[in-house]
Amino acid sequence: MQQYEVAARVRQVIDAAGVSAREFARRIVIDPSKLSRSLNGSRRFTAAELARIADIGGVDANWLLGAASTPAVPPAAPTTPTSEPAPAPEGGRPLQIVRETVRLIAERGFHAVRVADIATACRTSTAAIHYHFPGRDELLEAAVRWCMDEDTRRRAAATEGTVHAGDELRLLLDLQTPRTEQQRRQWCVWLDLWAEAARSTTVGQLHREYYRQWRATVSDVIRRGVEQGVFRPVDPDGAALTLTALIDGLASQVLATAPDSPGTGTGAQAMHDALTAHVDACLTAPAV
Repeated sequence: MQQYEVAARVRQVIDAAGVSAREFARRIVIDPSKLSRSLNGSRRFTAAELARIADIGGVDANWLLGAASTPAVPPAAPTTPTSEPAPAPEGGRPLQIVRETVRLIAERGFHAVRVADIATACRTSTAAIHYHFPGRDELLEAAVRWCMDEDTRRRAAATEGTVHAGDELRLLLDLQTPRTEQQRRQWCVWLDLWAEAARSTTVGQLHREYYRQWRATVSDVIRRGVEQGVFRPVDPDGAALTLTALIDGLASQVLATAPDSPGTGTGAQAMHDALTAHVDACLTAPAV
């Protein structure tokens, strides 16, 4: 089947889902630019991507490839012989696989997580995992991308409608302070991926892109704060770099401390106090 015909059928799936191409890319856990190039015919969809598109769209992958005339619903992913059928996972099987992968990475570290562990957590088979993500590298890339997307979504939701730059910066600092179990899990994943980013070209690129986006966000807030007279006339990019380094260093100390160990000076509250003190001393404009 011609590449443009596959792209046309994928467009039908996206239209039927009633979401934007960017949101659909998030659901199938690929770079939106890759989806765009594939829809434009300048890039071929991989077999794993088509499997995830079929799963999310509720169609047969063979139909996407033109081997079937109607978009039949695909058969359920195989489960282990002794397991009871599991209910349909929220967001589809690909997102469930990625979410469980992230949870297991946070608990054990990426290299200690086996595909069999992920299959057990998803109540499915290793064949089903490989159907959506053929290799560990692809699964790791998807896990990193999902973490980036979730962080961006939480950041946008938390700061929506905030006008005062000082308030917005403090909201961003709150999001980066690992107080809750979810925040600690996210930081555990990031700490595990820092070392991986130095070895993996793909993960390294994602890592750099995430930090570029984060620093741009912080820099923009500081720039607006300077314009509002909330912050001193500092270099926004340099201030964002310094603040990011401080967040990363403090968070690594917090993660090395048990959450129920108060009074150590390296807990979440101590981190938040140190960040607030830095903003007050180095960024906040003196009262007139």
